[in-house]
Amino acid sequence: MSVSPQVVTLKNSNGLQTQISNLGATILNLMVPDKNQNLVNVVVGLKDEQEYVSDNYIEKGLYLGTTVGRWAGRITNGKFKIGEEQFNLYSENGVHLHGGKEGFDKKYWNIDKVSQSLVKLSYLSKDLEEGFPGNLKVTVTYELTDSNELKIDYRATTDKITPVNLTNHAYFNLDGEGSILNHQLEIKSDKYVELDEKLLVTGKLIETKNTSYDFNIKSEIGKRNFKGLDDIFILSANNNTHSVSLSSPNTGIEMSVITNQPTLVIYTPVQLPELPYKDNVSFTKFSAICFEAEGYPDAVNQPEFPSALLSPNETYHNKIVFKFLVK
Repeated sequence: MSVSPQVVTLKNSNGLQTQISNLGATILNLMVPDKNQNLVNVVVGLKDEQEYVSDNYIEKGLYLGTTVGRWAGRITNGKFKIGEEQFNLYSENGVHLHGGKEGFDKKYWNIDKVSQSLVKLSYLSKDLEEGFPGNLKVTVTYELTDSNELKIDYRATTDKITPVNLTNHAYFNLDGEGSILNHQLEIKSDKYVELDEKLLVTGKLIETKNTSYDFNIKSEIGKRNFKGLDDIFILSANNNTHSVSLSSPNTGIEMSVITNQPTLVIYTPVQLPELPYKDNVSFTKFSAICFEAEGYPDAVNQPEFPSALLSPNETYHNKIVFKFLVK
């Protein structure tokens, strides 16, 4: 007998609404009022929670709105060392991706606390699950504030030293359908991470200035002879307000991304696959953009990058805020 996902609906006092599934601690949708006070679903999602367990969806490897872990992103050759001990992970073609074959996105999380505007979920990742050491206790809190923010708060503790890198993999389109090429994008970043043909880290950081990766001045995404992104931006250290701003001239919705993490993986799929999307909406070329706030990529194999190892006396904390307003 298959388990059905449980869904919690959150609302704030201004009309923002979201639904969170305990399968993968997933954002199913996010309804935001536009300039005409119509609700727009700005997060790509499927028609109902049962679609997320279908083979047709799972085989696409999309991670729509899910929590990704124990390690978000890629680990070179699917292995790493802590001291002299080597740990081998699930990998395909020499790449460990997004926590492995059965990462946090495919786990049923416990629903620990629910109110009108908040839900807290938890998951225990047992020692050597997907090859990672240590029993890792993870919580995530989703909260809709009356400042029109969706706050995501990840915390984790462990009983053995282990790498931890969590994020949310929501796909955003501020029109709710079509393309994001007319959206305006600003990224506060002076450097990006060089990647090889497998999208693995070379260890080199490159200046964004005078490159196609320079989004420090807000401009229309499609004006740049845009070929798509699947890249890691190092966020500017002097960010006091936001790291990213995304806005749509059609709906007037503007979204800011605020995080305590040092990098953002920004991903724009060329074309979303044919799936039963919520409200039967259709998507065209470059239909969504992901902002995956996380630690430095492949840090377990890159000694010059800041460490991503969590010790038993520490608490991992990843704070992500998506803030909305209408212009």
